[in-house]
Amino acid sequence: MSGKIHLVSVLFAIISTSVLLCSFYFLHNLNFDHLSGLIFSSLIINYLLILSFFKFYVNRNIKNTLKIIEDFQNTMGRLPIININSPYNPLSPINKRLSEYNSIVQKEIEGLRRQEKFRKEFIANVSHELKTPLFAAQGFVHTLLDGAAEDILVRNKFLKKAARSLDGLDNLVRDLLILSSIETRNVQMDFEYFDILRLTKDVAGQFENKLQKKNIRIKISSSLKRQVVVFGDWQRIRQVLNNLISNAITYSNEGGFIEITIKKQEKTALLSVRDSGIGIPERDLERIFERFYRVDKSRSRDSGGTGLGLAIVKHIMECHNQKINVKSNLNSGTIFSFHLPLKEEDF
Repeated sequence: MSGKIHLVSVLFAIISTSVLLCSFYFLHNLNFDHLSGLIFSSLIINYLLILSFFKFYVNRNIKNTLKIIEDFQNTMGRLPIININSPYNPLSPINKRLSEYNSIVQKEIEGLRRQEKFRKEFIANVSHELKTPLFAAQGFVHTLLDGAAEDILVRNKFLKKAARSLDGLDNLVRDLLILSSIETRNVQMDFEYFDILRLTKDVAGQFENKLQKKNIRIKISSSLKRQVVVFGDWQRIRQVLNNLISNAITYSNEGGFIEITIKKQEKTALLSVRDSGIGIPERDLERIFERFYRVDKSRSRDSGGTGLGLAIVKHIMECHNQKINVKSNLNSGTIFSFHLPLKEEDF
């Protein structure tokens, strides 16, 4: 770029010098000796003036343009700073900035398109999930109003079914509110030390009836002390355990087993929930933490699931700066696991 500026300056200097000399020649009738000296001095002076003009005016405007881009991108916090006083081509950083900015804009457009697609899918899923229990309860109620209520057995049967549908609707709305509050960080997280082994046994005990109905054995073991003290929000971790154990029961066949293990891994406790269920196809592993995504839709709905359990688990663990992991093979069971920091004295 510097060479181009010099070349343009020389051309402008020659043109301006030629015009100036022609004017002097015709006005003052100069001889050749005077003319040659005047040519040389005028050429040098014009060259320096034009070169100074280009370097001052053009470079200043390029730097101002680059500074505007620089300020904008510093505000965006996306790209590294380029030295605008560098001696190389002053247009190069502008070209580079615009190219990088174009790449960023394209990625943002793609992200917005994905969000729009996700929004549409979410609205469709919510509408469907709300409609299913609502229409079921509505059907039972209208049947009773049409005369079936006079039969005591039919009335009780339909009222129980309507109540079950409304309970499912209540669970769905509650899970949606929980998920929304966690995602927007409006929920209060109360971090403290607690015994996760004791909490796990307590949560598992609440599923005793479901375990007996499906003849599923459950085993809880720990390689640590009788107490496993970790740091976290025990109420939220209770919700995580509740969802993981509930899923393990739902997707396990009759006569199966569930194994919950707690192991020490460096400065954390690793808790794993393993089942002998139907497993998860590899193509579904990346999507199981999405809202309303179900691997086996019929089985999940029959169990009263809302399709939000694993999404809630994922966001709760993110609030603990941890990640929920999953390993699974079709027809070979599934393992969900997560880490929580141990109390220092237990390292």
